[in-house]
Amino acid sequence: MRRIFTAIVATAFLALAITAPARAQLPGTAMRANIPFDFIVNGKTLPAGNYEVKRINDEPEGLIIRSVDNKHDHAVFETESMQENRMPRHDEIVFNRYGDSYFLSEVLTGGMETGRLLAPTRAERTLRRETQIASNNAQPQTVSIALY
Repeated sequence: MRRIFTAIVATAFLALAITAPARAQLPGTAMRANIPFDFIVNGKTLPAGNYEVKRINDEPEGLIIRSVDNKHDHAVFETESMQENRMPRHDEIVFNRYGDSYFLSEVLTGGMETGRLLAPTRAERTLRRETQIASNNAQPQTVSIALY
């Protein structure tokens, strides 16, 4: 009897561990972050503040980032799937930083080996090129912010 109970508890725990990361990728499920700097998404500059990121429909490619404080501060953007070298423990968003300019680059779901990658905008490509010329091919700094 004790073995059966242990097996049931272990199975329930495993099912919870497998389905929890997938919940953040479900349509309508928002991930939230406090972003302490102004940043650029798809050519639009958004002010520092509290934001939520979620899908705009059933497809994982289209996402929206929207200010929790001011619903007018938002950007819709397309992403592509990417294989992550590491498996983040928590949901996070990643920015590429060039001086004082931050560009949203990745959206990662905790416990998943794949993430969502934003294509760099023309402005980001220009800053990257200028930074590489000025700094002997230096790569942009990356800044990760955990989502809650």
